[in-house]
Amino acid sequence: MAENRLRHFKNKGKDSSELRRRRTDVSIELRRSKRDDQVLKRRNITVEESSPLKEINSQQQTVTQLPLPTIQEYLKSNDDKLIFQAVQISRKMLSKHKNPPIKEFINSGLVPNFVNKLDRSDNPSIQFEAAWVLTNIASGSSDETKVVVDAGAVPRFVNLLSSSHVQVQEQAVWALGNIAGDGPLLRNFVIASGALKPLLALAHNSMNNVNFLRNVTWTLSNLCRNKNPPPDKETVIEILPILTYLLIHNQDKEVLSDTCWGLSYLTDGTNDRIQLVIDSGILPSLVNLLGHPEVNVVTPTLRAVGNIVTGTDEQTQMVIQCNALSYFKDLLKHHKPSIVKEATWAISNITAGPKEQIQAVINAGLVPLIIAVLKGCESVRADFKSQKEAVWAITNFTSGSTPDQITFLVQNGVIEPMCKLLDVKDAKTILVLLDGFNHILQTSSSNDRLMEEVCKQMEEHEGIQNIEGLQTHQNFEVYKSALAIIDKYFSEESTEEAEAVAPQATNEGFKFGTPQAIPVGGFHF
Repeated sequence: MAENRLRHFKNKGKDSSELRRRRTDVSIELRRSKRDDQVLKRRNITVEESSPLKEINSQQQTVTQLPLPTIQEYLKSNDDKLIFQAVQISRKMLSKHKNPPIKEFINSGLVPNFVNKLDRSDNPSIQFEAAWVLTNIASGSSDETKVVVDAGAVPRFVNLLSSSHVQVQEQAVWALGNIAGDGPLLRNFVIASGALKPLLALAHNSMNNVNFLRNVTWTLSNLCRNKNPPPDKETVIEILPILTYLLIHNQDKEVLSDTCWGLSYLTDGTNDRIQLVIDSGILPSLVNLLGHPEVNVVTPTLRAVGNIVTGTDEQTQMVIQCNALSYFKDLLKHHKPSIVKEATWAISNITAGPKEQIQAVINAGLVPLIIAVLKGCESVRADFKSQKEAVWAITNFTSGSTPDQITFLVQNGVIEPMCKLLDVKDAKTILVLLDGFNHILQTSSSNDRLMEEVCKQMEEHEGIQNIEGLQTHQNFEVYKSALAIIDKYFSEESTEEAEAVAPQATNEGFKFGTPQAIPVGGFHF
């Protein structure tokens, strides 16, 4: 029967957890552009002609480059002035804006010499310059970072977090941030080496030193980063209080941005991970930052909030109760298409919830804006990526809504853009649209007036014609979905005749009763 075929592609029987889409499920659509994302590693290229610590370098250094064999020779000498000159000039060479000679330094075997200089507690100027050199080497590729780690730098950097010299501490923080940002293995190694507790202490103690606090916050966010595997729960529980404190008691946009990036990483996972963040009490402060004037703060905030609403209905409801939806009118009209896309994705996960959460979206006045995104209106800066997210938002809306909510959707003009998008090349988007049409028709079938209006609009905007045309689509799932809708709602044939058209499974594959429905070239699976 047609009803049986419909079960293959509609959301009947699915709960909201199946309709909600985590970031891993939409990575292609929501691939982050590097300019919007937080920097994994960064070099220290501050222009300084001498170390801030001037204990031994009484004369201005004028040399900015030395041959690597000479640097090696100086580093092995017993003369602190030569050692200092070698590490400082190395730092300058590695702080070039373009093409720093990281590989050359590594290939010359210099890294262990710089690591050994981190032990020079009797000469903090040498410690500082050596730490800076290693920071910049660790900012390179994974292989380059690993050279620094393998030379034994991490436990030494952890020790330097307790240095009595702020510049040395800060450079150690920066170096550990680069190493932790390389990936989950080195992140865990930094944590296992005891870096977290002194970093948390530095965050508390540097509230009045904004530049230092920025570096500490960035490094802490890298300790939250990556999810294969994610940081262990004990680390997350330990780090959340300082992130909460930073959101509440700090106004610096860079600190806020990196704090929210950290939260976006912690919420990008399973429901129990999301719950850890909610239990910290940070949610109201996080939601408030959706209205921040700086894009660099809004981007990670929206990502974190969007991750939370991929969770359970209860977790999503807590976001709604924090008045998050009041910010989405501006987010859906944001001048940056990437913000519009992320906001629409977040809404799609809210409309995947029960009818009460769908009603909250309606009450917040967001439906006309979602439909505007669906249309690709210039007024909402919507691109095709945003439109695809709007398709999900509308289809999820239709999957659990009441007849009155469907009526509201139709009255706001959703049918026209849905019909027009049926000719896109993306088969997945077409399937989601067909799912939405099925939900609307199924709900409308119990209301003659609504059904008449839906069918009228679908005919006016060539929706029925387009769905009929999809019966020759090269994708088999699209064919099957389109056929089921036509059979159930728009065919005058008997059920038996409709069944004869449906593909029948045989030992030789699918058999079709209507040869002309098969697209040229066959179906593409």
